[in-house]
Amino acid sequence: MKLQAYRLQNYRRLRDVVIELDDEISIFVGANNSGKTSAVQGLYSMLRGEAKKFELFDFSAALWAEIDAIGRTPPGDEDAPKQLPSILLDLWFRVGEDDLATAMSLLPSTEWDGKCVGIRVAFEPQDAHALVRKFHELHEKANNAASALVARRSVGAEADAENAAAVVADPGEYKPWPESLTKYLTKELSKEYTFRYYVLDERAFVGFQPKEVDYAPLPLGKEPGGAAIIKSLVRVDFLRAQRHLDDPDAGSSDRAESLSRRLSRFYHRNLEKRGDDHAALKALDTSEKELNFHLKEVFSDTLKRLAKLGYPGVNNPEIVIRAALDPTTVLGQDSKVHYVVPGAITAQLPDSYNGLGFKNLVYMVVELLDLHEQWKAEEDKRAPLHLVFIEEPEAHLHAQIQQVFIRNVLRLLEDANDHATFFHTQLVVTTHSPHILYERGFSPIRYFRRVSEQLDHNTEVRNLSLFKTCAADAPAREFLQRYLKLTHCDLFFSDAVILVEGNVERLLLPAMIETAAKRLRSSALTILEVGGAFAHRFQELIAFVGLTTLVITDLDSVAVKTDAENAAEQDAGAGAVDGNNEEDDLKPFELEDDDEAAPGGKKKSKKRGSTCHAHVEGAYTSNQTLISWIPKKRLVAELWEVTAEQKTLSLAEGTSAEVRVAYQTKVLVTVGATTSQLCGRTLEEAFGLENSDWCQAEANRSVGLKLKRAPNSPEELAEKLHERVIGKNFDKTRFALEVLASGPLNCWKVPTYIAEGLAWLEAKVAHEIEADAAIANEVATIEPTAAGVVAVIAGAGQTT
Repeated sequence: MKLQAYRLQNYRRLRDVVIELDDEISIFVGANNSGKTSAVQGLYSMLRGEAKKFELFDFSAALWAEIDAIGRTPPGDEDAPKQLPSILLDLWFRVGEDDLATAMSLLPSTEWDGKCVGIRVAFEPQDAHALVRKFHELHEKANNAASALVARRSVGAEADAENAAAVVADPGEYKPWPESLTKYLTKELSKEYTFRYYVLDERAFVGFQPKEVDYAPLPLGKEPGGAAIIKSLVRVDFLRAQRHLDDPDAGSSDRAESLSRRLSRFYHRNLEKRGDDHAALKALDTSEKELNFHLKEVFSDTLKRLAKLGYPGVNNPEIVIRAALDPTTVLGQDSKVHYVVPGAITAQLPDSYNGLGFKNLVYMVVELLDLHEQWKAEEDKRAPLHLVFIEEPEAHLHAQIQQVFIRNVLRLLEDANDHATFFHTQLVVTTHSPHILYERGFSPIRYFRRVSEQLDHNTEVRNLSLFKTCAADAPAREFLQRYLKLTHCDLFFSDAVILVEGNVERLLLPAMIETAAKRLRSSALTILEVGGAFAHRFQELIAFVGLTTLVITDLDSVAVKTDAENAAEQDAGAGAVDGNNEEDDLKPFELEDDDEAAPGGKKKSKKRGSTCHAHVEGAYTSNQTLISWIPKKRLVAELWEVTAEQKTLSLAEGTSAEVRVAYQTKVLVTVGATTSQLCGRTLEEAFGLENSDWCQAEANRSVGLKLKRAPNSPEELAEKLHERVIGKNFDKTRFALEVLASGPLNCWKVPTYIAEGLAWLEAKVAHEIEADAAIANEVATIEPTAAGVVAVIAGAGQTT
């Protein structure tokens, strides 16, 4: 049995998400406040089934206005109370023949012959009509009492002018509890809502979503009860991110737990224990040696499994479990972890003398084995499925050990599982580490994407195992996986992405953001160097995950050779370099036909063209991003005519996520008394044109754009800069580094096309952040105090 998927509705920012789980390990990723923690906490809270643990804030913020609207309906309305929202959790288990006996209670009918059984956990009103009726009664009673109070104060003030200050000038200023239905539920939710369980019929669902909007599941009976059924199917455990390991300043705080104490607890729970030895009170030294031998034996298997993760290595201290017997507490027989210094067997240090990373790794392994052993110890009541959530395992671990952990964690549990044919373990890992993320490819990744529109913010979950699954797409998928892994890209943890042409843009962009788009400094951005020839390969991935993206690329103008010229050059054995100019590269590039070739038809022909100045008549672009993605133009002249709207594409219907391209365009260039509209073909040329005085200054010669002779016109400047940049001796990386080292950031101008692109991205990201902030402000006055007075809470928006 395996948990195929779960669907969570109306819980915090998760309005309606379906999360499909991998058979072995699923990895939850996303930007901060995208809902990863809510997906874990929601499952845990719903399975725990304790109404008193829920608050109104656990309902999606967009529902609060609907709840208040129901509260404002006139008494006696029979339809409105039915619309009160519920938090719903659907669990879908994939079962085999061996699991049918366990899952019998969830079969929707005797005719069932499917692969999945489902159960719904609903946190819903006990009696919706009674709830609304009680609210109306309390609301009316409170308002009447408030009006009477105002009347009494007014009469008293008229009788005694000295008490005139006591008159309430505006009775509307005081609104007694419950002012609204949401205010009522903030105090009475646990009394008015309860948990109920329902059987789901796989035949009524497609993609774990019901075919019919008004689908009504079959209620489960009280015996054995939904909670008991779920407990018989799955055990859910959590390894939290807050692992407090032996803080020497923590004193006796319950939050701090040394690794020694944790191993002692594991021993007492799961391993064969030595009986009380009263002789140790007389012969402490002898007993301690015997107990050390015993601990070595029982922990040997555990430490061997730990060794599979690479610890201890050749240069790392070896773990030794030793007894620490105190005559006054000998019956407790507490054990201590010590570290043996390599090459010095007698030098053994206590556990507080090793690094947090090492202790965190050991702690996680022991904790997982402990949870696994507790599951096994349930014997006849043991659920066939063990679902374990691990929160941010990368804490204190360097990159290599993060990869080793995620690569081998399942093997640790498999070694401990002696019923693998029937019992199964699934892991869910939440992480912010790209080293963990890409270790297993795209298949286990579940990407949480934030969606913020006006006063509604929610999350969509994308299953990357469904990305490019057909055989024809395999090379593209493998390329993206390799590229993202090799670059340790944090694409899936970002608010937005900037795809850049090359190393120069990557180096200069932080400084350009500092100058042209300061608000972007507060955003989580990924700057990914992909090159003009490869940026379009990220098109489908960017669209799939729905990340707002800015593509900064080059015009890459080329003069196309005619077919006759190409044939003549081939007959003459023309090489890769134009013989007339050794600095002018002759490069092949693709031009797509207007109509795609039919299957089996002629492939796109590769035309040859030489690098040329952007203003050469009839020049084409060789940049595949501009040709095949945005704006899908071939001629340079056409690219200059493209509007800002045509440079932007929407990534997903119904969301604000967009992608925009930025490339060189015409700008005003002045040399002496002459001004012309010119355009560079690369960043270096555009920079030289828009910073001509700065680049031609003797102080900035090291940048590499200073000409030997001062140009007489803007056109001559553009031509000479073009020749300089395409020259074999021009070092682009040195150019970028010299620009950065040249002085204050405000001494040179950010090229216009980049500044415009950054301004667009700044506005987009700011809009999404402000949308979240607007929701937080809208709901900040919901919470009442115990006395019934409204209290404003800062940051009340749902962000987890």
